[in-house]
Amino acid sequence: MTVSRRGLLQAGLALGAWPALAAQAAPSSAWFMPDEHGPQASVTVAFGAKPAIWGAWTADVQNAVGRLARAMSAFQPVTVLCRASQLALAQEKCGLTNTRYVISPLDDIWVRDTGGLMVRQAQAQSLGTVDLNFNGWGRKQTHRQDAQVASTLSAAIQSHWMRSALVGEGGGIEVDGAGTAILCESSWVNPNRNPGWSRDDIEAELMWQLGLRKIIWLPGIRGKDITDAHVDFYARFVRPGVVIANLDNDPQSYDYALTRTHLDILQAATDADGRTLQIHTLPPPLKPRRNKFTTGNPDFAPGYVNFITLNGAVLLPEFGDRVADRYAQDLLASLFPGRVLVPLNIDAIAGGGGGIHCVTLHVPAT
Repeated sequence: MTVSRRGLLQAGLALGAWPALAAQAAPSSAWFMPDEHGPQASVTVAFGAKPAIWGAWTADVQNAVGRLARAMSAFQPVTVLCRASQLALAQEKCGLTNTRYVISPLDDIWVRDTGGLMVRQAQAQSLGTVDLNFNGWGRKQTHRQDAQVASTLSAAIQSHWMRSALVGEGGGIEVDGAGTAILCESSWVNPNRNPGWSRDDIEAELMWQLGLRKIIWLPGIRGKDITDAHVDFYARFVRPGVVIANLDNDPQSYDYALTRTHLDILQAATDADGRTLQIHTLPPPLKPRRNKFTTGNPDFAPGYVNFITLNGAVLLPEFGDRVADRYAQDLLASLFPGRVLVPLNIDAIAGGGGGIHCVTLHVPAT
């Protein structure tokens, strides 16, 4: 069986209406989006895999989310969103140590995209959640339940909930915490999310709402995956002025040329403070292990750039390519000194086109 995220549930679905965008005013410029590599209060996963989307892989995905939750709970509190009917199963898979469970409507597992953007207020040390009106990556997948995740999670973590005027996903934005962001045009300046919005319009809204001073735009590519190219598979900040960039070395991949275009843009860019960026390249594996998730599956996403950081740890995927796995581990160890490296087999999740960053959402400490 091959699961295609591009073709998921496109017929016969109640996809939900476009969101009403005037529910709550946007925040003032006192709010800002912090660097996710700083201190964290907790981290969230969504135990939301279901047969209607994942078919025969459902249990494999549940097991992978469970392994991830257990690994994260060794470093900081974990919040697991789950359906009421699956609470016992979620507890069995994800564990009880340092973990709490919040009952939530769910369609799927991609909480980075559905859970909103975490912002802070520097003076008051308040936490906010900017709801990006998740619409199934441009109405490509059922999303009626996942459109409620940001407000549900905001209530659970007691943050100030704010609805954006934009439609987008958390995996579509990468920030350095000091006023600079990297975005792909393909997933933001797109009529399936933001009809009628120009790039300048979107930039102005995000700058005001997230406390940004500069956005570096990468082109991305539409239609090759369900997200229309999220930036968290292409470029990630380590700290202000330092970026890890995906560099695909497979000439047969559509990402081969695209990642080189992105690299040229990043090498020529400066951040909000005028610094030229220091770029580290991180190639995906050329020979991932062969199994039911990787074989004959065009959506398999073997990217190391989709790692996450926790308090004292870096969690990254390992794909069975010993040379590529070791290179990724050594690079991240050098860029995040003093943190424990935790490689995990997430092939089931990658088989659906995502990674560790896609299925987790950090909550900053205030």
